[in-house]
Amino acid sequence: MLLTVVAFIVALGLLIAVHEYGHYRVAVACGVKVLKFSVGFGKPLLRWQPKGSPTEFVVGAFPLGGYVRMLDEREAPVAAEERHLAFNTQPLRSRAAIVAAGPAANLLLAVLLYSLVNWNGVEEPRAVLASPVAGSVAQSAGLRGGELVERAALGSDDMELVRSFEDLRWLLTRGALEGQTVRLDVVPQAGASHREILLDMSRIDTREADAQLFRKIGILGPWTRPELGEVMAGGAAERAGLRQGDVVLKLGTTDVVDGQQLRELIRQSVRGEEPLAQPWRVERGGQVLTLDVLPDAKTEPSGTVGRIGAYVGAAPEFVTVEYGMLEGAWAGVVKTWDVSVLTLRMMGRMVIGEASLKNLSGPLTIADYAGRSASLGLTQYLVFLALISVSLGVLNLLPLPVLDGGHLMYYLWEGVTGRGVSDAWMERLQRAGVAVLLLMMSIALFNDVTRLFG
Repeated sequence: MLLTVVAFIVALGLLIAVHEYGHYRVAVACGVKVLKFSVGFGKPLLRWQPKGSPTEFVVGAFPLGGYVRMLDEREAPVAAEERHLAFNTQPLRSRAAIVAAGPAANLLLAVLLYSLVNWNGVEEPRAVLASPVAGSVAQSAGLRGGELVERAALGSDDMELVRSFEDLRWLLTRGALEGQTVRLDVVPQAGASHREILLDMSRIDTREADAQLFRKIGILGPWTRPELGEVMAGGAAERAGLRQGDVVLKLGTTDVVDGQQLRELIRQSVRGEEPLAQPWRVERGGQVLTLDVLPDAKTEPSGTVGRIGAYVGAAPEFVTVEYGMLEGAWAGVVKTWDVSVLTLRMMGRMVIGEASLKNLSGPLTIADYAGRSASLGLTQYLVFLALISVSLGVLNLLPLPVLDGGHLMYYLWEGVTGRGVSDAWMERLQRAGVAVLLLMMSIALFNDVTRLFG
């Protein structure tokens, strides 16, 4: 719990500070007098003003936002000798640059974070496929498990190298959410010839990008040996005499070839709502044993499934994914672009009803992911920060009047018509923007509560 809170506060503080620093830095560069730079709201925890600087820097008690207050005739009277330093007297291009600098700073931070991960290198599972889920797109396309994916592409794009299973997972996510066919160049086994597999993602209902998405695709994880890990006390595995290190050869009349297939067979070992006892053939210390196993029946949103109370599947084979300086930086740019485009498309689909509003996430879900990623190590936490930084940058570019994107729309109107938006219309649009933003936040918070506590 403490790790989750600390990881969440650090993430919010960093991303908000970078966003506001973007506004501040460009404002100063454009000759605007900045009165206050605040990260967080409420009672100030820290407050300082550098010698010779007109700007007061503040860290508030509640890190759920921030702001940069500039000299502006619309907010308070400005002395005649300082009028040239006011935000509202600046040329249109300067005002637009100052407003756009916040989201741009978040996107640049994402590029840097992704680049750092690429340069540092990370251990990721090799892109060897586990057995596909029965009836899924992957199984229908002819995948059987054990195939090594060497290259892949979306639609008619050129094939690109697949460095790890995480590369493949990202491509599958994009293909499913964008409804594009994913082409895989696979090697079925050592020494076999390459073949191309087409995954028709148009068959998948992607209105909700939830945990069931990869079950519909049919590729849940990398290939693993069907070996049992830690066995929980009092669980079905312990009651049946199964032990850690047992390699499962057969479940009932079905030969077991990998950990994913074994997990699926265990899930399906129920009849109606009652668990189904079956003989298991396992290898233990060079000997083959047959044990009768009666799983426990567990109710999930998708129905009743079997559970044995043991970790199923050995660790997958890992590879080190590392990039050179320029290659890693370019990969960071590409990843930031891809995530930005995918985020905008998902938002657009939600607006027109092609995607569920359940995809919206709020602070509780973000805090949960912050804690989980931090517990996995610095690399995963940096990837989480990059993803949230992209989301913050893209969200602020939306044409809602209370966001940076809304102000950019005002400036676009001014650039086209030669006159600014009137005060009356500005007030109406601000109220509408606040209402839309509050509605989005309410839906996101409801989704958080349902997802985490429902």
